[in-house]
Amino acid sequence: MNEYLLALILGIIEGLTEFLPVSSTAHLRIAEALLGISLSSGYWKMFTIVIQLGAILCLPFYFRSRIAKFLSTFPRGERGERNALTHPVGLTLVAFVFTAVPSLLMTKIIGKHLESLFVMGMSLVVGGVVMWVVDNAYGALDNRGADFLAFNKPTARVEDMTMPQAVWIGICQVASAVFPGTSRSMATIAAGQLAGMNRPSALEFSFFLSMPTMVAATLYDLYKSLRHHAGEASAIGVAPNDAHGWIALGIGFVVSFVVAYAVVAWFMNWVRARGFVPFAIYRLIAGVAVLVWAFRG
Repeated sequence: MNEYLLALILGIIEGLTEFLPVSSTAHLRIAEALLGISLSSGYWKMFTIVIQLGAILCLPFYFRSRIAKFLSTFPRGERGERNALTHPVGLTLVAFVFTAVPSLLMTKIIGKHLESLFVMGMSLVVGGVVMWVVDNAYGALDNRGADFLAFNKPTARVEDMTMPQAVWIGICQVASAVFPGTSRSMATIAAGQLAGMNRPSALEFSFFLSMPTMVAATLYDLYKSLRHHAGEASAIGVAPNDAHGWIALGIGFVVSFVVAYAVVAWFMNWVRARGFVPFAIYRLIAGVAVLVWAFRG
């Protein structure tokens, strides 16, 4: 298949799945296998990193007004009762630290599971069950109190989050790094609901947390790719060696950015009116299909 068409298809898949709680990693790996792309190819590994960065960079544009508001009220907050650590900006960084440190310490474990169809399938299924149970149990937090982690009322806005909530969500996000197929957004949304956040606030904080998390992860991988030397087993990928490769990278980057922006806008509106159960059902179906494929292979 033509490289440009492959870049277009993979860019669309990344944009569609990066922020939905269905695991972009699993979908990209499966699509690459179905399209005949070598999972050991250094170029296509780097391509995956670049299109993930394209998708994540749509968030600062979509949330630009919210980000501007947070920055303008830092560190005291809109009501003057916050500080540098309890302001939404500080809480996002706290959650990021509680994700980044364990993930760095478990780099070898993460690398070991990246290409495992069995791990992806099981993660999709388990994550689907978790999301279904949590959303059914805590999805109506707008109308009743929360009873987990000692919260006695639902958190309806990111501005009202607490330090324990941020720490809890950051810790839960580690699961998405260790087990591909878990989905970063699924882990953070379900963790937020368990911690007493309603659906919109849990989703919004998931988006905010993904900015430092995914930018740091993709830039780190990109750095290792660009400084690749022959024989370096630790390199994630390699840079293109011709103009066609760079053009394909550009296509994937732009397509993933545009598609992800549209998905974020749609998803925010969807969640305000509906829940996450349809995505849980999709995860269960996709997970079973991947497990069947893994066992037959």
